[in-house]
Amino acid sequence: MKASRKTTWSALLISAALAVALTGCGSESNSTTESNTAGNTQAVNAAANTETTTNTAESASEEATSEYPITIKHAFGEAVIESKPERVVTIQWANHDVALALGVVPVGFSAANYGVQDDSGLLPWTAEKLQELGVDKPNVFQDTDGLDFEAISDANPDVILAAYSGITQEDYDLLSKIAPVVAYQTTPWVTTWREQVLYNAMGMGMKAEGEQLIKDTENFIKEKASQHPNMQGKKVVWANFSAKDLSQIHVYTPADPRGEFLIDLGMTYPESVTKAITDATSYSMKLSAENADILNDADILISYGDDSLYEAVKADPLLGKIPAIQRGSVIFIGNGTPLAASGNPNPLSIRYTIDEYLGLIGAAIDKVK
Repeated sequence: MKASRKTTWSALLISAALAVALTGCGSESNSTTESNTAGNTQAVNAAANTETTTNTAESASEEATSEYPITIKHAFGEAVIESKPERVVTIQWANHDVALALGVVPVGFSAANYGVQDDSGLLPWTAEKLQELGVDKPNVFQDTDGLDFEAISDANPDVILAAYSGITQEDYDLLSKIAPVVAYQTTPWVTTWREQVLYNAMGMGMKAEGEQLIKDTENFIKEKASQHPNMQGKKVVWANFSAKDLSQIHVYTPADPRGEFLIDLGMTYPESVTKAITDATSYSMKLSAENADILNDADILISYGDDSLYEAVKADPLLGKIPAIQRGSVIFIGNGTPLAASGNPNPLSIRYTIDEYLGLIGAAIDKVK
């Protein structure tokens, strides 16, 4: 049950401390968070024909047909939603975009900490959707250096959506003192865009609408991908390089939203890469440059960076031997740009950036012989 709206955050902290003292045990983090450097590090201008939005009548209908309480199992236990939430809060990456895509404006949500071009804390697709919904002053938590539990509490949420996040056990325990928390299913930062939609929608009592949004987004992706037949079946790897240390390669796996979206578009990861993945639930793996030949079967590579990084990689005696690097069938997405942030896709970001993204992919594929 959520705390009374008259309960202060200080009181909640005292209550949490007393609970720990009484049980004689503390909470240990069971996960490490990934910096939303590319998102992590998670249908823009969602048209009426591809998105289900809610109004008062639809909300009333949904509440009348839903059976409460709703129980959602997740990595830390379960969230029990006693009645249809009226005040929705979202934290960390992209969960607010799911709510917005479903026509629900959160009473508070975390600022984006990557890809924002101004001081608003809003990525362009988020800002556009808020404008469409008539919201000009959203309650944005400035929590990029850590969750602002006091601001979250002050928003008086009925539910806290964090299906795509890296919250720890300690975070979860504190957040649960405020309201039921819909956390990730198994592992931090390993939540596909479909799961983001489904579980966040369930947390709002909007499972049917969420399922429809998934179908609409899938159809949109399929339609766009069909316009690029040369992309189908191509082997792709998202592999990050650092000019400061070219001895390591950071690969996002197909379990990561970035990799999963590339598969949605009709591409595939080379078997040489998938065989090297020792943990199927991990969003990434590190490779030594000495093992760079694992990437030899990739038709194209995608990475964060710019032309100067590409030139450094191409000049490296080991990395420069990768065929995709040699022929230039690579995409270096400008670090800190909206397109880089959309690498962790959701229905809003997909619609906003897919044409630009497919254009870059198509240009890289054109260089494959």
